Amino acid sequence: MAERPLDLHGRPLGVLRLSLTARCNLACPYCCPDLEDPPDLLTLAERVALVEATVGLGVHTLRLTGGEPLLHRRLEELIAALQPLRRRDPGDPRGALREIALTSNGVLLGAERARQLKAAGLDRITLSLDGTDGASVARMAGLGGAAAGDAVLQKVLAAIRHAREAGFDPARGALKLNAVITRSGNADQLLPLAALAREQGLELRLIEFMDVGNRNGWEPEQVLPAAEMVARIGAAWPLEPVGRAPHGTAGRWRYRDRAADAAGADGGAHLAVVASITAPFCGDCNRLRITADGVAYSCLFAADGTDLKPWLRPQPEPGRLRQALEGLWRARRDRWSEERQEAAERRPAPAEMAYLGG
Repeated sequence: MAERPLDLHGRPLGVLRLSLTARCNLACPYCCPDLEDPPDLLTLAERVALVEATVGLGVHTLRLTGGEPLLHRRLEELIAALQPLRRRDPGDPRGALREIALTSNGVLLGAERARQLKAAGLDRITLSLDGTDGASVARMAGLGGAAAGDAVLQKVLAAIRHAREAGFDPARGALKLNAVITRSGNADQLLPLAALAREQGLELRLIEFMDVGNRNGWEPEQVLPAAEMVARIGAAWPLEPVGRAPHGTAGRWRYRDRAADAAGADGGAHLAVVASITAPFCGDCNRLRITADGVAYSCLFAADGTDLKPWLRPQPEPGRLRQALEGLWRARRDRWSEERQEAAERRPAPAEMAYLGG
């Protein structure tokens, strides 16, 4: 493979988070999704061209996001269209895509849809669930009451089962559970969520409430630090650290009471925390984000992006598109989560979470 470009902090490009829609069927207050998509959504051909261009610059992992990506009607078609990039030899100078993942709230993941995604070539699914009872789910999903929350909870529990039956094996990291935690919203759900994930054999990824966009009413007092989350859960089930993988977002722990095999696995039931606020990991961040309408953001907290449509329309221009993306990455200096702790004043609000796909 050709030499990969590095940004101004010496970080390579490795992960592309591609948003397919800004819409969602839930209204989680920490995300605040849109009811309608922006105009000029990218076509399937344009998205394939973008993925291929970034693979040529070092991207090995694609995460499909939203909004809620299961609302995208051509999702399976897109995954299937990207399979030639998966079949390339790892040493191919054009680059090779190793993995395609999906983040979803799971409400629309029925048994047939899970099978279709697996057949199309999806490797991993991460489902989101912020509580274990109707009231907490309703509160965190922006729903009207406990009954609506319980209906969502049952659908997500069914989605876990459907994904597992379709071949997304949590023991191999192919099925995980996300939960955003806020101090006044669902901090009481830490132990119930951990118990649910342990029972299901899932890795639970706890995410600190982040100041993305200007809609979600973020206040530092509402952030429950990752260290406190780990301490609370560790008091119930002793933990031992596994660490954070290079370029990874999550620090991981293993439950001591789970028998480990020779490879150190314990059926997938690890605990992980994403501490973007209290323990930033900007130093080796390797992610590029592209919105559903083709704007590239080099940081989740970036206030401005680069519109890539001039190199995609009327037809994709692979050479110029790659050149534009390479220039964007080489000029990248973002480390906002670290700068947040250093700056006396906050910079302009970044784009909304629903645009950037988290």
